[in-house]
Amino acid sequence: MDEERVYTVEEANAELPELRVRLGLIREARQTVLRAAERIRGRVAVDGGGHEGKGYWEASATLKAELERLAERDILLRDAEVGLVDFPGEREGRRAYLCWRLGEDRVAYWHEVDSGFASRKPI
Repeated sequence: MDEERVYTVEEANAELPELRVRLGLIREARQTVLRAAERIRGRVAVDGGGHEGKGYWEASATLKAELERLAERDILLRDAEVGLVDFPGEREGRRAYLCWRLGEDRVAYWHEVDSGFASRKPI
């Protein structure tokens, strides 16, 4: 098994321009899949759920590809809707997560590996 990448704050910040685009793609694809699930759920009693068209399958493929791309880069997507991600890093000589949310200018927070967003501390 490969070792998880460890990001510096500078390296994490360098990922943000592309990450902003990718999170938009993930959010849009996720919404398409969720809307399709609602339609299917509503049709189950009538026709067994029917089938979804090309848009659904394209959104599913996009979602899969984008999530795999984040995983390949060891970027942890915590919440697709708000665009919350963690970058594996180090703080004060131990493993930690560098924490960033869509809308923030830069990676400016971190938290322990066994805590989450609510425990963020400024860098």
